[in-house]
Amino acid sequence: MTVIEFGKQHHDTMVLFHGGGLSWWNYREVAEQLGSQYHVVLPVLDGHADSDAPFTTIEDNAKRVIAYISENFGGRVHLLGGLSLGGQIATEVLSQRSHICDFAVIESALACPMPVTAALVKPAFSLCYPLIRMRWFSRLQCWSLGIRMSLFEAYYRDTSCIEKADLIAFMTANAAYRLRNTLAQCRTKALVLVGGRERRIMKRSAHMICKCLPSARLEVLRDLKHGELSINQGRRFAQMLLEWMQSSDG
Repeated sequence: MTVIEFGKQHHDTMVLFHGGGLSWWNYREVAEQLGSQYHVVLPVLDGHADSDAPFTTIEDNAKRVIAYISENFGGRVHLLGGLSLGGQIATEVLSQRSHICDFAVIESALACPMPVTAALVKPAFSLCYPLIRMRWFSRLQCWSLGIRMSLFEAYYRDTSCIEKADLIAFMTANAAYRLRNTLAQCRTKALVLVGGRERRIMKRSAHMICKCLPSARLEVLRDLKHGELSINQGRRFAQMLLEWMQSSDG
């Protein structure tokens, strides 16, 4: 598993998973802020630029994460979290290994399966896939996703490297993902985040995750769209995490 690390000198470890189609730089600013107090590990998800394996399923990616944490951190870390597809993988990890972390943060993760969308991913992306290597198209995508333009070069470089089979695989998995019943066995303190300007299905998903996780707290981020907090407001995201963990410990 390919990872980028910050604050390696610290004992307590945080692991954060980027969103689908992005890469570790999704959390660069967050990791720079938290790296003074924590060891922050940013894995590159399977099937993305610089990853060492193709994307198969969310469940398989979660198993690889669990194996990595077992091998490198004795089977447990301080915090686990992710955005969108990364949030689904983090949720799946909690479902498979309920005691793997003290805290979890799930941002804008889809938990309501969309079978029609999942079925349309392959024909739709097979047609438009050549466009991802066009700078103008990537710039348009970057703008439509609300990603700050200072990240455009990283976004263009990494999205243009994603293989078509991987893109279709993780987009299909994202649309079809269903929460496991075993998530209810997890007692990890969780912060579930969703933007106030996100689609209704994302807000329903956030409520569903909170309902399944006994120790979860929901935070609706007024005036923010999908993923804007961790991608564009890393300092705010990091401060929110620190304050929430401190209050939860109390």
